[in-house]
Amino acid sequence: MMTQRGAVGSVVLTAVALTAGAGVASAAPAPAKAAAVSHGKVADNLYMSLGDFEDATSGENPKVKAMIDRSDIGGVQVVVPWKALEGKKGEYKWSRLDNALKYLQERHKKLFVQVQDRFFDVAMKDANVPQYVKDEGGVAPTIDENPDNPTTHGAMVAQWNKDVRADFQAMLKAMAGKFDGKLAGVNLPETAVEVDTKTDQTKYTSKSYIDAEIDNMRYGKKVFAKTQFIQYINFLPDDDDHKRMKEMFDLARDKKIGIGGPDTLPDRKYQMENSYKFLHEYKDALPLVAMAVQEPDINAKDPKTGKPYTRERFTDFAQDYLGARHMFWTTEADWLQKPAA
Repeated sequence: MMTQRGAVGSVVLTAVALTAGAGVASAAPAPAKAAAVSHGKVADNLYMSLGDFEDATSGENPKVKAMIDRSDIGGVQVVVPWKALEGKKGEYKWSRLDNALKYLQERHKKLFVQVQDRFFDVAMKDANVPQYVKDEGGVAPTIDENPDNPTTHGAMVAQWNKDVRADFQAMLKAMAGKFDGKLAGVNLPETAVEVDTKTDQTKYTSKSYIDAEIDNMRYGKKVFAKTQFIQYINFLPDDDDHKRMKEMFDLARDKKIGIGGPDTLPDRKYQMENSYKFLHEYKDALPLVAMAVQEPDINAKDPKTGKPYTRERFTDFAQDYLGARHMFWTTEADWLQKPAA
């Protein structure tokens, strides 16, 4: 599977998938009938790493701090690595999330949290996961190969290892015990992944990986009963017929799990052939669709015009075609550089 991502290190901690060379499949089967969801107007939010959020709110980055206070911004999605929430096994750390939540609540803003378990363009030893996970062999090497950018390497938690996944889910349960009903949403990151099987020692298979993603979806929804739980889906390895992706969307519909994605790229070929067609077909059956516009997206060319996408194009496509009710914008978006209307 070919993937293309922004160069993101262990500090920024945002994951981006722009293209994937998955095989073309027929249109997504229409989902079973379900009560229609009223989408309403898209709510605009910012997205940033937890560290960037703290830099802004401490005053070190006054420009972004001012963005958080804008009247047209509803909240912030912070990307939080597993290591920021757990040090030693079973010893959880909530102070940084507590501080973020307090800051936003005082300003009548919402907090969404992306729990990050995969890291791009970073050495395995620098993956931002608890040390005990690394010591127990719970991290797998990843590789990003595409014709446009140099090959990059990264790392992700070996969720297909049942013991590692049990530790991850224990953290989610503890997090829910502390924050369920207080956060606007909790999401797990994109599904696009390419494990470097030449060097992997975790016994990865594409089937075991997707099975683990589905298990985490189920578990996250189970423990976050009051906060909307969301799974980002964009591409899946070795799923050219899209049967596994349909399985994930069926689960989301049946269990009322929100779905989103790390990139909004209107009419982009590979996205349209993968998760976008499912989002379009299932949008009225899902409790929430939330889409991000990250740094590479704002520079990508619109296939219809040959020019960079406009804010209106992003928003109209996300709302009308994908059914999005929340959008998470990079602070580099041009409209955020201007005063709120």
